[in-house]
Amino acid sequence: MKENLKAFFRPIFAIGKGSQGSREIAETCGPSNPANWDQERRPTRRWNTSDVPLLPYAQWVLLTRHVSKLLYWLQILSASACVALSLMKLIKHNYGDVEKGDTDKRNRHSALTIFYSLALAEALLFLMEKAYWEWKVTVCKVLDNVNTECELGASGMISTRRFFYDAYSKCVNGSIFDGLKMDMVTFGMDLLGSSFPDEQLIGARILRQFSLNPRYSDDTLQKIGINFPVIEKLVEMLNWTDLQEEETRKCAAEILSKLAGKRQNSLRVAGIPGAMESISSLLQTNRSSGGAADEISERRVVSDHPTSYEFWKFNHLGLLILKKLARDHDICGKIGSTRGLLPKIIDFTHAEERLLKDEHAATSQIVTVKRSLQVVKRLASTTGATGKQLRREISEIIFTISNIRDILRYGEQQPILQQLGIEILTSLALEEDATERIGGTGGVLKGLFNIFFKQDLPEIHNQVRIAAGEALAMLALESKNNCHRMLKLEVLESLVRALEVPLLQVNAARIMRNLCTYSGAESYKQLKGVTIAAPTVLQAIMSGENKLQEVMVGVGAHIFKFMNDQESRQMFARARITEAELAHALVRILKKYQQPHIKIPRIRRFAIELAIWMMRDKASNVWIFKNLGMEKELEGVLETTAELESFNMFSGTVGMSRHSTTIHSLVEIALSLLSEGSK
Repeated sequence: MKENLKAFFRPIFAIGKGSQGSREIAETCGPSNPANWDQERRPTRRWNTSDVPLLPYAQWVLLTRHVSKLLYWLQILSASACVALSLMKLIKHNYGDVEKGDTDKRNRHSALTIFYSLALAEALLFLMEKAYWEWKVTVCKVLDNVNTECELGASGMISTRRFFYDAYSKCVNGSIFDGLKMDMVTFGMDLLGSSFPDEQLIGARILRQFSLNPRYSDDTLQKIGINFPVIEKLVEMLNWTDLQEEETRKCAAEILSKLAGKRQNSLRVAGIPGAMESISSLLQTNRSSGGAADEISERRVVSDHPTSYEFWKFNHLGLLILKKLARDHDICGKIGSTRGLLPKIIDFTHAEERLLKDEHAATSQIVTVKRSLQVVKRLASTTGATGKQLRREISEIIFTISNIRDILRYGEQQPILQQLGIEILTSLALEEDATERIGGTGGVLKGLFNIFFKQDLPEIHNQVRIAAGEALAMLALESKNNCHRMLKLEVLESLVRALEVPLLQVNAARIMRNLCTYSGAESYKQLKGVTIAAPTVLQAIMSGENKLQEVMVGVGAHIFKFMNDQESRQMFARARITEAELAHALVRILKKYQQPHIKIPRIRRFAIELAIWMMRDKASNVWIFKNLGMEKELEGVLETTAELESFNMFSGTVGMSRHSTTIHSLVEIALSLLSEGSK
């Protein structure tokens, strides 16, 4: 029994309450500087009141820890003695004789009987309470059961015992309802606000475990989310770089990573002054700012500390928090405006050839690159003026595009990384300057085409190939220089073949149309070869639907411009489609889409462009369109045009890259050709 009591109360006395907790005096060796983490830490002055002698030279006997145990056993002995003495007196009733006529002592017998009965009852209740407590704790293991139920793990026993100890103290010192109102989450938040590191660690452990547990996560995060001082304390803990505070810091980062998953909570986290700087402190890349003006200092990845400080875990948690926060438009702006944060994130996108080609590469390294790419992708895809500014800043960091190029070149074993990198390029291509930087970075366009055209790949690579096609189409859009760079790669034949591949035909048609539109007159001879694809395009126009039909009609309007009358007739013959059938298909498109469609906003524009080419190519086509009711459909288009049809691409609900010719102008040209041809 004695050993059980020792085992039970040892953690309690070791931790103590507010006035009994351990106290630390912070060191002054500058631990926040990563350069100091590999230096020997100066000893701090640390003292625990449980180890402080009450009197000088009483090194063992008078330690408060031992005194507290002594007092506990004295309570047991005194209660036992009280029971024994009370029973003896109640059994013998030997309270002394009362002389006759002594009225002052005539009630002594009854008074002492009541006194000893009450003393016996009080002592028995005390012993029964202690026995019941020992039964529940030692035999029934109630604390172990609670710890198991809460899934707090081995270290959680200290937290559980401390919680029960505090609840018991509140019941004894105040009302029993004070103890019943306590719960582990509130208890953890109270400890987190303590000024004692040991108590802060216990509180952080409790909140971390309940935040990560699927059964309690929602309720826990809701309680934390409405407690602003707790969130502020968690953010503050991210700056604690002392080796002895590593676990507390990690728990705080894990709690915040879960908290940031809820939009409302993420706004509260980001709203704390200095929150982004605190999160940035989790990321350690250790690129010095010194050196000559005509060079950049070398990046050195911070490896784990010789004394086991796990930097990579904090890197992961920092990137995870940023990834979740970046789902909000306003927070993306804060991330971009935080000094030094964007370059840190970009540094983590770097992956060496050895790492990308190694099938057994460390998961932690791949996760670091993946999370950093996810953060950059969310920042680059932000809409509005904030997104424009972020894309400019991201593209101006000189390592952004080259890091992605390495992933495209060597990352065949990591298709997820390739897809993320390609999607970043697609988003950056919304800005003209970024488009030129991407195209001007050696090997990027070639790497994208290699991925786009590569065959015999597992299905897991399909999304990567589609993303590569979308990126190439964006890079060719309104960029004469990029179009010329692509033509130098001699990709036209491969693009023509890709028009027949269901997975690639949509993006191949987009790329081909942009090459034909923006390459300029000097590339006419090089583009002449696209006419080979005309039969395939015609068949897709006749049989395709939705997006496929839209892009094929769009590319057809430009391909046919490279053909003369004879080539045009041969093309229709090879496709086994007549001009009347094509005209009927175009009119049917205008009838079907009497209003602009958000998924295929340019299909009416492209249909009118192709109809204009056909009427200019042959006068007989004018009568065909007139007989099909083309004039009526064009007048309907005039009544239903919208800004949606005026742009090549969109950032959210904002149109970008406006068409040089309005759809009104195209309709007027088509109506003019119809009226002139009927004369």
